[in-house]
Amino acid sequence: MVMAMAMAPSSSRVISQLLCLLFTLISHTTAQPSFLYHFCMNDKGNYTENSAYHTNLNTLLSTLSSNTQIDYGFYNFSQGQGSDKVNAIGMCRGDVKPESCRSCLNDSRVLLMHRCPNQKEAIGWYDNCMLRYSNRSIFDTMEPDPTYLLWVGINATDMNQFIQVLRNLLESLRTNASSGDSLKKYAAGSAAGPSFQTIFALLQCTPDLSEQECDDCLVRAISNINDRCYGLTKCRIGKPSCNLRFDTSPFYDSTADASPSSPSKESPPPPVTNTNATSTKGKSNSTGIVIAVVVPIFVVLVLLISVCIFIRARKRKRSFHNHNDTEVDNEIEPIDSLQFNFDTIRTATNNFSEENKLGRGGFGPVYKGRLSNGQEVAVKRLSINSLQGDLEFKNEVMLVAKLQHRNLVRILGCCLERRERLLIYEYVPNKSLDFFIFDQIKRAQLDWKRRYKIIGGIARGLLYLHEDSRLRIIHRDLKASNILLDTEMNPKISDFGLARLFAVDQTQGKTSRIVGTYGYMAPEYAFRGQFSTKSDVYSFGVLVLEIIIGQKNSSVRRGENAEDIVSFAWRSWREGTASNIVDPTITDGSRNEIMRCIHIGLLCVQENVADRPTMASVIIMLNSHSVTLPLPSQPGLLIHNNRSLSDIHSEEYNSETRGSTESGNQSVKASENEASITEPFPR
Repeated sequence: MVMAMAMAPSSSRVISQLLCLLFTLISHTTAQPSFLYHFCMNDKGNYTENSAYHTNLNTLLSTLSSNTQIDYGFYNFSQGQGSDKVNAIGMCRGDVKPESCRSCLNDSRVLLMHRCPNQKEAIGWYDNCMLRYSNRSIFDTMEPDPTYLLWVGINATDMNQFIQVLRNLLESLRTNASSGDSLKKYAAGSAAGPSFQTIFALLQCTPDLSEQECDDCLVRAISNINDRCYGLTKCRIGKPSCNLRFDTSPFYDSTADASPSSPSKESPPPPVTNTNATSTKGKSNSTGIVIAVVVPIFVVLVLLISVCIFIRARKRKRSFHNHNDTEVDNEIEPIDSLQFNFDTIRTATNNFSEENKLGRGGFGPVYKGRLSNGQEVAVKRLSINSLQGDLEFKNEVMLVAKLQHRNLVRILGCCLERRERLLIYEYVPNKSLDFFIFDQIKRAQLDWKRRYKIIGGIARGLLYLHEDSRLRIIHRDLKASNILLDTEMNPKISDFGLARLFAVDQTQGKTSRIVGTYGYMAPEYAFRGQFSTKSDVYSFGVLVLEIIIGQKNSSVRRGENAEDIVSFAWRSWREGTASNIVDPTITDGSRNEIMRCIHIGLLCVQENVADRPTMASVIIMLNSHSVTLPLPSQPGLLIHNNRSLSDIHSEEYNSETRGSTESGNQSVKASENEASITEPFPR
């Protein structure tokens, strides 16, 4: 090793590249790829390690690669008897070759048992295959839930025409897929869309379904497009019994035969119950060969990895500045289209007049403006000095401006002139949620249907920020005044990217300077400065309770009593009187649906961070009433040991505070030294 280090630079470089290539190749053979999505069904029961169920599950899944049924791209087998019986279904995409299918299902069985280590029922999706297992009968049964959706926030240029072409294409493919035989129910095709685009789509059902069951499942999947994928150019939807995908780029093998190539049209054998595990001599020999090959390679790697890392790190350090310069040049090229002239904005807002002032947010006042082309905009005049230079600030605005979701207020651009930093947003006409929900008269305009739509829209917007956007953003100041309502009362989260413009990127961590609003803050963030996506989940839970109860979180009143909304909702839940806390102006809607939302709100505000659901789980809870909700535990409260939060902060952090737009709450000013809340995360 020392000799290699002492060789001429050119030789050293060649050796380092070879070593790194070897390491990369071996890593790729041993690393387990991640699922597109997976669910562990905690409510379906658990098994213990080395139990009969665990043994049957291992035995059943180990037969995947050797089973001839995989040649058809579909596997449905059972193992065991009685309550320890395991049923499994594996299905590959209709255009995937048998070898790739086996490889995908083998990856699935390893990762699914790792991700769901003791759940009796689980399901996971890769790009090429789906695997699920359960202790109940899952064969010949259409199951539409749980459902996952993956999408890219790129809107079609001509949305109406795109949707019409897509709808026609999906209807045609739905008919072809559902009419498939017992070997394969799969259809893929394309159609000419607007703006010289081609729309590619694929639909598939598990072939054990009847034609009607497959059709029903695909109809449900197509209807899910309206949830998040409406007007977008890329989307995929997965259900246990069927799946759907469309894109403007080809993603399937168009040369693959839609029907399986087999010498006869006979159906594959029905689900088989295996009672004994098999162990062959060939398996033993294969295992020995693998050990004989892997162990020496592992020993060599232990010796060589340090050299590889050292040389790569030194090379990276030398090229760091040049690489950054190139990256900045590439990023800044289109920024001109996002820059507004200061005089233009000053004219649009009537010189930032009080008459045009819409309010004051966490980072500065907001003004209504009208551009010369008649477009109405909202202009935020930032009141906090950023640590960044103008170049970095522009690049940040450009990145945040690329975040596009129907439940986020869109940033149109910025202005940096005369020591001003202005952000220009789309104008949302119906003001903010607090304008309606905390007003004794106006809140009657929000019937349950609208409130439920608002809750769902906020959840989808947060999920986009946490998991599906180009940037991973933790909001940290989610509250009613930061939820704007458009002309159709659809919610749009605002101020979602501002903290990114002020300091260093970070998705979770600890800060000694708190930004946010008391009453909405998670305890671990308010008391210790620890923040994560679960901090936003807590704020979302408080917001859900406010929407249902119709009162501010700081002082819920029932008669002469007043308490914070989390304590009030939790006490009512435990006493079995939760139905009495619902806003009396809500006269429509399902009682069960309203109680379910209170239940979800309480799950989101649990004191233990790990007990709070993710926003992805919240979406499932809201959309599928068949999902059993766990019981909520003690919520995290912002008063402990008779000491108020503000008292603790005055002792520990000496934080500055300012009055917010909401009476009864305090918003904490952001510090120039605080850790930011976002992370560049390519999608």
